[in-house]
Order: sequence, then structure tokens, then C-alpha cells
Amino acid sequence: MSSTTLGMILFLTFVAATLGITFWASRQTKTAADYYAGGRSFSGVQNGLAIGGDYMSAASFLGIAGIIALSGYDGFLYSIGFLVAWLVALLLVAELMRNSGKFTMADVLAFRMSPRPVRTAAGVSTIVVSIFYLLAQMVGAGALVGLLLGIDDPAGKQWTIVAVGALMIVYVVFGGMKGTTWVQIVKAVLLMGGAALVTVLVLGKYGFNLSSLLGQAAATSGPKANPDAFLSPGGKYATEAQGLAGKIDLISLGLALVLGTAGLPHILIRFYTVPTAKDARKSVLWGIGIIGVFYLLTLVLGFGAAALVGKTAIAAGDPAGNTAAPMLAQRIGEEIFGPVGGTILLALIGAVAFATILAVVAGLTLASSSSFAHDLYAHVFRRGQATERQEVVVARLSALVIGAAAIGLGILAQGQNVAFLVALAFAVAASGNLPAILYSLFWKRFNTAGAVSAIYGGLVSALLLVIFSPVVSGGPTALFKTADFAWFPLSNPGIISIPLGFLCGWLGTVLSKEYNAAKYAEIEVRSLTGVGAEQATPH
Repeated sequence: MSSTTLGMILFLTFVAATLGITFWASRQTKTAADYYAGGRSFSGVQNGLAIGGDYMSAASFLGIAGIIALSGYDGFLYSIGFLVAWLVALLLVAELMRNSGKFTMADVLAFRMSPRPVRTAAGVSTIVVSIFYLLAQMVGAGALVGLLLGIDDPAGKQWTIVAVGALMIVYVVFGGMKGTTWVQIVKAVLLMGGAALVTVLVLGKYGFNLSSLLGQAAATSGPKANPDAFLSPGGKYATEAQGLAGKIDLISLGLALVLGTAGLPHILIRFYTVPTAKDARKSVLWGIGIIGVFYLLTLVLGFGAAALVGKTAIAAGDPAGNTAAPMLAQRIGEEIFGPVGGTILLALIGAVAFATILAVVAGLTLASSSSFAHDLYAHVFRRGQATERQEVVVARLSALVIGAAAIGLGILAQGQNVAFLVALAFAVAASGNLPAILYSLFWKRFNTAGAVSAIYGGLVSALLLVIFSPVVSGGPTALFKTADFAWFPLSNPGIISIPLGFLCGWLGTVLSKEYNAAKYAEIEVRSLTGVGAEQATPH
């Protein structure tokens, strides 16, 4: 049996199982709380697994392993940034968000302010950030199927993106948060198991001596003149050729990675699925443990691919390196178990990667469609007069539209590294959402003008800087390779747009005289105690 056939069998088995979960969840989803928050019925451990499943995306499994395999030491900066970001989420937002809100990020922001403008801004920001993140998953899907099925032409990869998008729409429309959470739990277990298996096999080949593995990776994939440079900083970021701009770009990337998680909508809504603040804390601790172990595994996966497959072969398979982990699985399987073993391991890792992509895109689509229905439709367009049934219907319809948009943009972004695309989503989230969230929770004086200014100021500045950066035009890896309007020299806008978001929030607040001391006192009690957290927020 070929790897293509076996991979499709494993993938279809996972799809059938998750569709069964989705059908079961659809029978259990009767209210808005069921659709948006899974009825707040998940334990801390279950939600921790789901957080891991939501966070360990194609960027983590495919993108980071690829960057490490191609760039060496500098690629591991993504793993460190993604992991450290969870400390910010744990210490600053997890418990307070769960206690203060009901279904979406905007519930917290709108509580003490004029709801319509704040919910509008939060809804727009949620949808933009989610679509950026969805881009990465779609690109990963195209690259993965190209490897597994031997599809080299762009049209075949485009149809793959369409198929993945259609599946995610089914998960969200029918399963809601319950179905999506269970899919993410299953996916987290599969991903950890698959990554651990390949890691053990790779380490076993080198006698469980990490130094031997790193030495082989440098010898195989490092520069011929100085192989050890592969294990040193400066291979991709802050190189001598890039000069000062490269150093600033590295700082910008670090800021985006560390601060972005606490502003990601699909992560924030996970805190509403647990019944108590204690479970929210427990879920984040479990999530950190699972994610921390996984990112240590990416170190072995990336350098293992560099050692056994080689930088040249990886770049030939996918210039952005997104297929490094599956190629490593095939190579180590062949060396230890023969051709059949390589076929089985490639199919297994490919199916796990598919599971990763499907679970994450479902969570992202749910976050954005929930925000549209709950924030924009129910509270802005209908001024709080929509019924729960109407909200859920609109959420399901908006999932179709957002899914279609993600499919179209994912086709356009083929060829980009998925970890890099996710870093852009982190920058947008840290620029627009995070300032508004932190000011709302910790600054008494914060008001409507400040919230709207923070969200739009950070969001617009981040988007504009990305549009006029080398990511979009002016280079061989840009979205538009034949155009050049990149006047902004940095690939990640975080170092400019994040401070701008905080500055706009401060400026909007001090220029407005609005201040509601009673509402701040109430949300302070809610955030610290959880009293009244599940009550409806004012319209």
C-alpha cells in the first residue's frame, strides 16, 4: 500500500470520527451557551487539552519544524516566543477574562462602556485576527497534501484548501463549541503522540545524545564554510547583511510572539467553557505543560529534519519548509523499519497534521462567527433584541462566509511559511486587542473613546505596516512578487503597532471626559471573584 493510499485512509478515518463527534455535539447544542461556550461543562484538564489542541497549530507542527530545519538556531525563537506568551496569558488575562465576560472578548470591554461602538470595534478586530490565523492553516493544508498525494501543481493544492475549508465549516456550523472542543482534545492527544514517536525514533538513532544530533544537523545543513554557524544566532534574523533593520525586526517578532497570545480571540473564548475561575487557572496550567513539552519536541523535529533529510531536500519539497516534519517521519521510518515503515510513519504524521489543521481552523472560525453573531448582530444591529435562536442561526451563517474568505486568502498566500504568517496574526492581536483588554481590566479611568481608539489604532497601524512591508511586495517570497510598494522595512510590525495601540488607548481616554466609577468597581469585583460572570451584559 502506498503512503498516499494509507495517508488518505488514516485521514478519512479521523474525519469520520470527528464528524461523528460533531453530529453528537449538534444533538447536545440547544442554547446559545451550548453553542458559544459548550455549556461551560468542560473540566480544567479537558479545557487544558483543548487549549493545547487549539494552540498547537500548523504553525507549531509544520512551520516551526521547517524554520528550524532551514535556519537552525533562529527557528527555535518561535518556540520560545509562543511558550513564554502563555505566562502573559496566565498572569494577566485568563482568570480575569473568564470571570468578567460571558461569550466573547467584547463582553468584557463593553461592560463599563458604551456597548455599540466597543462591540463593533471588538467584532471587527476578532474577525481580522482570525482570518490572518486561518491563512496559515490553509497554507499548511496545501503544502501537506502536496507532499502526501504527490501534487505539485498549484491547482491541486488549491482544491485541497477548498476541501479543508468545507470541513471546518461543517464542524462549526453543526458542532459549535462542544463539537469543536472535543475535536481539539482528540487532536491534541494525536499530535503529542505522533510528535513524541518521531522524536524518540530520531533521538534513538543518535543514542539519545542531543549533541550528536545537533552536530549532524550542522554538518548536513549548515554553511560549508562554517557548519557550526547553523547552531548560532544570526542565520535568519539580525544577520550582518540585514544590519540594524534585521535587529529591530527580531525584537519586533519577539514582542508579537510574547504579547500576541493574550489577545487571540480563539484562545480567549476557551476560558468561557469552564464552570469556575479555578478551572480556568487549571486549564491554562495544563495547557502550558502540554505546549511546553510539545515545543521541546519541535527542537528535535527541526534539527532531526536538518540532519537526516537535509536543508536542500526540504527546500526542494517546499521552499518555506512546511513539509520538514512529514519528510523527517518518512526518512526515519525508512531507516529503522524499511520502506513500509517509512510509508506508515509518513501517513501517520500526515494524518495527524491534517487533524491539527482541521481542529485549529474550526476554533478560529467559531471565534470569529461567534463574535459576529453575538457582538455585531445581536448587540449592534439588533440593539440587544435578538433571541438566542436567532444569534445561533446568524453565527452558523457567518461561519460559511468567514470560511469562504479564508479559503480565498489561503489560496493567495501559498508559498509562505505558516509560522511566519501566524506571527503576523499575533502582531495584529497584540496591537489591537491586548491594549483594550489590559486597560479595561486594570485602568479605572479607561472609557469608550479609549477602547475604540486602542482597537482601531492598533489594528489599522498593524495592517497598514504589513501591507507596505516586504511580506506583501518587493521580494521573491512576497504575496505579490511582481510588485514593489514595500516602504516599511520590517517583516513584523509589532515594535511599532503594539506601542501605538497602547498610545491610542491612552490618548483616546484622556481626551474624553467619560468615566463610570460604579461600573469599574463592579467589573473589578467580577474579575476577582467571578460573581455575576454568567449574567447577561448590558446592551
